[in-house]
Amino acid sequence: MKLRVSAIQYHMHDIRSFDDFAQQCEHYVKTAQEYEADFVLFPELFTTQLLSIGNDKGEPLEITALPAFTAQYKTLFTTLAKKTNTHIVGGTHIIEREGHLYNVAHLFYPDGKVEEQAKLHITPFEIEGWNMAAGEQLHVFDTEKGKIAILTCYDIEFPEIVRMAKAKGADVIFCPSCTDDRHGFHRVRYTSHARAIENQVYVVLTGTVGSISVDLMRANFGQAAIISPNDIPFPPKGLLAEGELNHDMLVTADLDLNLLYEVREKGSVTTWRDRRTDLYIDWEKDEDHDLSK
Repeated sequence: MKLRVSAIQYHMHDIRSFDDFAQQCEHYVKTAQEYEADFVLFPELFTTQLLSIGNDKGEPLEITALPAFTAQYKTLFTTLAKKTNTHIVGGTHIIEREGHLYNVAHLFYPDGKVEEQAKLHITPFEIEGWNMAAGEQLHVFDTEKGKIAILTCYDIEFPEIVRMAKAKGADVIFCPSCTDDRHGFHRVRYTSHARAIENQVYVVLTGTVGSISVDLMRANFGQAAIISPNDIPFPPKGLLAEGELNHDMLVTADLDLNLLYEVREKGSVTTWRDRRTDLYIDWEKDEDHDLSK
């Protein structure tokens, strides 16, 4: 089983309308379609670009205004996924539920189905700046190309949650990210490599680039990367593809799931099989900590 993935380094700049946003998104998706991608990954918080549309005073919109765009956002990406016959991980978008804001990744299927994965670990920045709430459930999604999970930015820095995703069958972790400086970027990048090695999975990572005149989103430092385990069937650095730092572009690579299964059984190291579940939790069997309930 092989699948082709494209990760978008989304260029953040001020826009005047939702149509501007839609045209930019469609451009990326159509480009990925030309490369015959099965999955397209957008970054975390890229819909905050919509806040730059501003109000009637010419001021940027507040974060609380973003959920009002949810219906248009879903319609846009549902249409694009169906039209191009691709799975689109539509980055993350801020939604409101019961008076709380959530940073939620959306998976748009080619048949029009839409699934959600709320960000599970919330940074101090998101809490203090936007009063963001944390999601409560981990989901693994069945697709015609295999099982995947979506863990957003800070989520990838926590080994346990990726262990749980792998235990539930995920072979590919999509990680939409948004970082504003080198420190944050490298935290996410380095831990993405660690999670790929620990769990013998692929990690598809991307982030925002550019700048918008919206508070807390003015700086973006990003680079897409398609990451594999570090073993002989894969590149020595565990890097299938990466973008040019802070450039508006997308990167594409093929993921061979059979190679994952082979290295898990007879690789130079077999990190998933060699877990010491006599010493620590076996997430394949531990129902008391099952976040998918």
